Amino acid sequence: MTADTLLKAEGIHKSFGSTPALSGASLSITAGELVAVMGPSGSGKSTLLHCLAGILRPEQGSIDYQGLELTTSADSRLSALRRSDFGFLFQFGQLVPELSCLENVALPLRLNGMRRRPAEERAAEWLERTDVADLAAKRPGEISGGQGQRVGVARALVTQPKVVFADEPTGALDSLNGERVMRLLAGAARDSGTAVVLVTHESRVAAYADREVVVRDGRTRDLTAAI
Repeated sequence: MTADTLLKAEGIHKSFGSTPALSGASLSITAGELVAVMGPSGSGKSTLLHCLAGILRPEQGSIDYQGLELTTSADSRLSALRRSDFGFLFQFGQLVPELSCLENVALPLRLNGMRRRPAEERAAEWLERTDVADLAAKRPGEISGGQGQRVGVARALVTQPKVVFADEPTGALDSLNGERVMRLLAGAARDSGTAVVLVTHESRVAAYADREVVVRDGRTRDLTAAI
């Protein structure tokens, strides 16, 4: 790994039963870059994202995060890593419906042991940064999908993670809201030096990336390196 390489996967194999999802996929991420992982449905791109985040364990290959081998790390260590160093943004937001937007954004901080008041103060700052401060007291069921994704961006970045994993974050949005979410995610991540691994099948979303990697038949190809 080079000095600025943050996360590196090599030769990843992952199957579900007798069906292979990844067959030797490799990917490296440097600090502060936004990488778009593209490919047709069923190509293995979401599986690769989940392996990189330590949610799934591959059968073969290595995943190195700042000197820590994720494929052999204990579940407790991986869980701690996902609370501190990794942020997540999903297609449908996955906000907790019983909590207000402010409480949803503060939740990762609270899970890390931060007291309620400072956690909610930081959460309020991130709601302001993602242009949804006026939604702080509302619950997810009272806001639109686009607003919910902006709250999701705030929650993904509130812990100031080293890496954000975004799985089709604009897939459930119209083009206008999708563009707005991507501008917020890319801008906020770059301002804080956070790397973003973005799974998408949309070229307009991938256009925000510094680099594009295609997953096909369980293997990866870096399009930027091929140019």
